[in-house]
Amino acid sequence: MKNTIQDKNNLVNSVFSKVYKNYDLMNDIMSFGIHRLWKESFLDWMNPRPHTELIDVGSGTGDIAKLFLKKTNFSGTVTCVEPNLKMLEKGKSKLHKYDNVKWINSSAEKIPINDNSFDFYSISYGIRNVTNINLTLKEALRVLKPGGRFMCLEFSKIDNEFLDFLYKQYSKTIPFIGKLIVGSDKPYKYLVDSIEKFYNQEELVKLMHLNGFSNIEYRNVSNGISAIHSGWKI
Repeated sequence: MKNTIQDKNNLVNSVFSKVYKNYDLMNDIMSFGIHRLWKESFLDWMNPRPHTELIDVGSGTGDIAKLFLKKTNFSGTVTCVEPNLKMLEKGKSKLHKYDNVKWINSSAEKIPINDNSFDFYSISYGIRNVTNINLTLKEALRVLKPGGRFMCLEFSKIDNEFLDFLYKQYSKTIPFIGKLIVGSDKPYKYLVDSIEKFYNQEELVKLMHLNGFSNIEYRNVSNGISAIHSGWKI
C-alpha cells in the first residue's frame, strides 16, 4: 500500500513537473477555453463575501485564487497549497502583485495549517490526483471554520450518451496534442486515464458525507464533463 501511494505521488509530481510551463496554454487548447467558464461558475456558486478567507488546494497557477480575489473586491485572503514546487513557483510568478496571497508547498492529505482557519476550501481539478481522498476530505473539514464551505470542481461523468461517446473519441487525441505542445504524451495519457477512473457525481457525494460534510449538493457543467460539489462543516 505504501509503495502504491509513493508511486502515485511520484507519478503526479513528474506529470506536473513536465507540463507546468505550458499548463495554462494546454488547458485552453484542450477545453477550447471553456475551463475558464467552469471556473467562473465555480466562484459564482461559492459567492464569497468581502474579507473572507480561502484555502485553495492543488492551486496550480492560481486561477481560482485570482477569481476569488476579484469576487471579494480584492479584500479577501487566499492561502494557495500546491504539492509541486514548479507549479507553485509558476503560480507565485503569475500572482506576484497580490500581497493577500500566501503560498504553501504541501500535499492535500496533511496541510501545515491550524484547525478551524478558513471560510472556504476549494480544490479545482486536483482531487483526482491525491493519493488518499478520504484523508484529503478529512483534512479539508479540519481546516475549515464551523460553518465553512468545501467546494470541489473536477472532471466527472457525462449524463448524455451521445455526448459521452463524442467526448471519449476526443479524449483519445489529447495525448497527441500534449506531445505537440509539451513535448511528451505521457502526462496527458495520465490525465485521460485519471478522468476515466475517477468517481462519479453521486460517489463523490457519498465520500464527502462519510468524511463529515453536511448539506452536500452538486451541479453539472457542460452535461457533466465537469461537476461542482459543495458541502458544509456544521
